[in-house]
Amino acid sequence: MNTIHVVKEIYIYPIKSLAGISCQTALAEEMGFENDRRWMLINEDNLHVTQREYPIMSQFYPQISEGKISITFENDKHEFSIDEDLKIPIETNVWEDKTEVTEVSKSTSEWFSKHLGFACKLVRINKIGDRKHESSRSKETYNVSLADGYPYLLVGTKSMDFLNDKLDEKITVKRFRPNIVISTENPHEEDDFNTFKIGEIQFKNVKPCGRCIMVNNDPEKAVVKKEPLKTLSKYRNVNNSVLFGTNIVSLNSGIISVGDAVVF
Repeated sequence: MNTIHVVKEIYIYPIKSLAGISCQTALAEEMGFENDRRWMLINEDNLHVTQREYPIMSQFYPQISEGKISITFENDKHEFSIDEDLKIPIETNVWEDKTEVTEVSKSTSEWFSKHLGFACKLVRINKIGDRKHESSRSKETYNVSLADGYPYLLVGTKSMDFLNDKLDEKITVKRFRPNIVISTENPHEEDDFNTFKIGEIQFKNVKPCGRCIMVNNDPEKAVVKKEPLKTLSKYRNVNNSVLFGTNIVSLNSGIISVGDAVVF
């Protein structure tokens, strides 16, 4: 058994740019883990909104139980069904990708609007193919969810250790919103992975992930500072893109669990 590369943490982020959920197991699908970034918030112009503009979004905490998603913000909670939507297609974009979504419900949109302080809608992507993303590197096209670009983000533990050694204020991997965290031997070795298996799932590395100002938002406090992007830019700047973690896709479906070995 591979004792170096082992799954240490698994996360899903049901609603784009809201807090994530730590999981012991997750169902890997073509579009990403089941229920991962299948929902997002859009404004009155049908443009997606994120922590980049509204750091407070990190303070909305989702949970999934018995076919329902509950969201807690401060002392208030709202719940809706995973399958709930108004069946009316809405054309939007996730960055350059045209995307078809549907609003969950008027009451859910009103709840988010009240707490965020502007009119918005919670929408969901319904099926494979409602959004396609072309890789700038491979020119391949992937069916993806509402994530920024790719279905999965992988981070190695040594990459985090190497960064924290350079920071005065240590941070957690949650800053980078990974789906899979694995134990590694060297910093950023995940950048050079090709194909590998976790359990019965075959994954393929697409390209290292370029990071934005969002990683400077402390997810515990919704406070934006200059780090870690300032430090990362000194040693991870490649062609004007600050890299951390790598984007991967799954080539089949199935369950992966914390403790599974990564097999090359």
